[in-house]
Amino acid sequence: MTHANDSRLGDYLKNRRTKLDPASFGFSGGRRRTAGLRREEVAQLANISTTWYTWLEQGRGGNPSADVLDRIAKALTLTEVEREHLFLLGLGRSPEVRYRGGDAITPRLQRLLDALAYSPAIVRTATWDVVAWNSAAAAVLTDYGSLPPEQRNVLRMIFCDPRVRAAQFDWESVARFVVGAFRIDAARAGAAAEVQPLVDELCRSSPEFAAMWRDNDVRTYGEGVKHLRHPVLGKIALEYSAFAVDGRPDLQMIVYNPATPVDQERIRSLIEGMGAACIGK
Repeated sequence: MTHANDSRLGDYLKNRRTKLDPASFGFSGGRRRTAGLRREEVAQLANISTTWYTWLEQGRGGNPSADVLDRIAKALTLTEVEREHLFLLGLGRSPEVRYRGGDAITPRLQRLLDALAYSPAIVRTATWDVVAWNSAAAAVLTDYGSLPPEQRNVLRMIFCDPRVRAAQFDWESVARFVVGAFRIDAARAGAAAEVQPLVDELCRSSPEFAAMWRDNDVRTYGEGVKHLRHPVLGKIALEYSAFAVDGRPDLQMIVYNPATPVDQERIRSLIEGMGAACIGK
């Protein structure tokens, strides 16, 4: 770590501790020369020596370990983005991801999905559970709302649902791609322990999944073209792109755009026809 980074780390630590209320940590308010926590109080909360913490603020403590930075982040009650900034200043890299889980998405994100009228779009977790989708996804991909929540898992559908399997033009290639992308997504989100029950379940129920999982291949989802056999539209091509959800490393949004004007027109007709049928009931 350079001297400039040492200085920035020290300045950041001092700035954060001076914004905290000593009373909320059980320390006496009393007369203080400066606002916020004292250095020795931060050191006490982080379970490190006062001398070491003082050196860090003064820019002469050397490179702190990830464990020390994590303890300081907890002592200073940093948010996730503040903790990330602390690691970037102290180690020059982001901290290891801590899987948060949780299925909820914001109403704003759902409205974004709904605004894509003729482009199927979903949000999936690091365990590849689909937790949000739009009407186009229900019409073109899968009617996720008709499935129990535990069945809205892409891997379960690919390996255990004959209808989804039949919709793929090259099922084995798609399945291998999904397994490799699933593996890297779970690792990036720090969710290795959380996905293990699903992996064990699929290894028991699908010899094909078990064999592909043993291969240890990894893929990145990124973008590409997906070809499907739709029960109404027949063969259809979709260009897909994957987007990270800011602040939620456990979530990805996947948008499938019709690959050609003809595909777009067919999807539009399907969705509008389904809407008219619903109104007519």
